[in-house]
Amino acid sequence: MASRASIVFAHGLWADGSCFNKLIPALQAEGHQVSASQHGLDSLEGDVACVTRSIDHVPGPVVLVGHSYGGTLITKAGTHDRVGALVYIAALAPSEEETSQDQQDKYARTPVFEHIDVADGRIWLLESGVGDFCGDLPEAEQKLVLATGAVPVPDLFDQQVPGTAWRTKPSWYIVANNDRTVNPDLERAAAERMGAKTYAVDSSHVPMLSHPDLVLDVIRDAAKTLEA
Repeated sequence: MASRASIVFAHGLWADGSCFNKLIPALQAEGHQVSASQHGLDSLEGDVACVTRSIDHVPGPVVLVGHSYGGTLITKAGTHDRVGALVYIAALAPSEEETSQDQQDKYARTPVFEHIDVADGRIWLLESGVGDFCGDLPEAEQKLVLATGAVPVPDLFDQQVPGTAWRTKPSWYIVANNDRTVNPDLERAAAERMGAKTYAVDSSHVPMLSHPDLVLDVIRDAAKTLEA
């Protein structure tokens, strides 16, 4: 058997790399090297470059895991020759003909976008919108998500760079049935389009926090395909 696959995480908006903190210790204990990209949401090009640096930093074959907008990042960065599997968590996955916003605009607007504020050149999630983002978490965890949120520039979803890794790489997709941030219909259509091995869970937008055991099992399944 080959050595353990490495795992690289890519976060989205309003939840930074700490949103994977229920997954990372278990994966490390099982012998995986893990890196969570801490990109600044300043530009798509810069965020993809940051994820690519994380890929370059870990050894061997890589499972690339993206949450939300992180799905756009793994779709782009996943063309890296050492990435062997892609795991999407309630994520965007635009094709080469789409931006992130183009993909979102094909589906009904979700409730969270009634609770945002554009200020200081960033899009902030208001406290009133936390329930639409991660409402199935305990109150203390919801407050932690809000406090550590990653805040994007307003035009981030309109930016584009080349790369559609799911065209050629095996993919896994976790659909969050109760998502009020990314439309679950978008998630189901994205999973079907990429031919992903698909799992559905009755979760808010953050299944890695509300259903970490399921998400871990999906990542393990993807890793096994690289280690066999």
